[in-house]
Amino acid sequence: MTEPVDVIVVGGGMVGATLAALLGRSGVSVAVVEGGQAPTWSEADPPDLRVSSVNAAAQQVFVECGAWAAMEAGRAAPFRRLRAWDASGRGETCFEAGDAGLERFGWFVENRLIRTALWQALENLPAVTVVCPGEPLAIEQDVESVCLRLRDGHEITGRLLVGADGARSSIRRLAGIDMPMHDYGQHALIVNAVTTLPQQDITWQRFTPSGPQAFLPLVGHHASLVWYDAPDNVRRLQALSDQALIEAILGVFPAELGGIEAILGRGSFPIRRGHARRYRDHRLALVGDAAHVIHPLGGQGLNLGILDAAALARGIIRAQGQGADVGAAAVLARYEARRRPRNAAMIAAMDAFHRVFTAPIPQLRETAAFALGIANQAGPMKRLVMRHAMGLPAFGRAVGL
Repeated sequence: MTEPVDVIVVGGGMVGATLAALLGRSGVSVAVVEGGQAPTWSEADPPDLRVSSVNAAAQQVFVECGAWAAMEAGRAAPFRRLRAWDASGRGETCFEAGDAGLERFGWFVENRLIRTALWQALENLPAVTVVCPGEPLAIEQDVESVCLRLRDGHEITGRLLVGADGARSSIRRLAGIDMPMHDYGQHALIVNAVTTLPQQDITWQRFTPSGPQAFLPLVGHHASLVWYDAPDNVRRLQALSDQALIEAILGVFPAELGGIEAILGRGSFPIRRGHARRYRDHRLALVGDAAHVIHPLGGQGLNLGILDAAALARGIIRAQGQGADVGAAAVLARYEARRRPRNAAMIAAMDAFHRVFTAPIPQLRETAAFALGIANQAGPMKRLVMRHAMGLPAFGRAVGL
């Protein structure tokens, strides 16, 4: 690109595309650099194996992006109830969206549908240019600008460079920002299943000493099942035939699952957490998984990243409206101060859940199960917890926006 832009976003995934759409709709010029292929989605396709929880706050951001209508018209499955219990039967908590003053907690949406809707929104924004494929090679920063050199020899110059390129972020690496990672010693088996029960409005999670078992409702007779276990056991399960895997799931998962008619897809990934030492450098910022990786049991990974994008976008748009430098240190410092503590708190909370429910000490697991029961009777505190999980304060706007 010969013309400089205001912001260079590396990563055209869900978080990067959200940031670009928010900026482009406000007239901020953006170059999106994506290493993979442009996403596509069709109703004729089987459900994507990768599914994300979209809470109320993230949904508001997608509306601002101009992408939510396409997601909702596709295969977005709303959920209004949330249940968690311990396999010992000693503790259980249930959440109803109505108790928090909302119609629903959120939606489960296929990742490919989210990305496709966002890219369609980008196509209608003259301020946004997509470079695809493009692979970052080097960063050159000076007082007033930053230059991203791509492996094919092309260069893009801007006022700010944003790394939205995932947990293995090349931008974070090129900037020399450390992100210590912790491996939980668990893998998650993801199964896309056709269920005997019709579409449900509840998501549930049962905690066992070897890890949680979770049910994520999808549109129609479909569900995403998540089975956390030791890596060797997950590899064994993944190698089973469809029928053998169905039998294994039905033999372990709670009766609330009902029956399984077919398996449409399966996959697995290791469970890790990490938090970048900092979210910014000179004319550079990190968002989403490039800045933080959270245990997936609470389904908050995408939601945190979307709120990162919204908070950074608001700071950039405000700076431009005031005639200020969009890549100034003060803009990035406010973004980091707003998002890093909130992300750290959620990472710590999910880490604590994992540790107490998989602890080798039975008494600790019993205490955790008892706490679930207490939480179910907590009244106003329960309402606050629900709204926080949805990215909302007790009243008013979304947290972090």
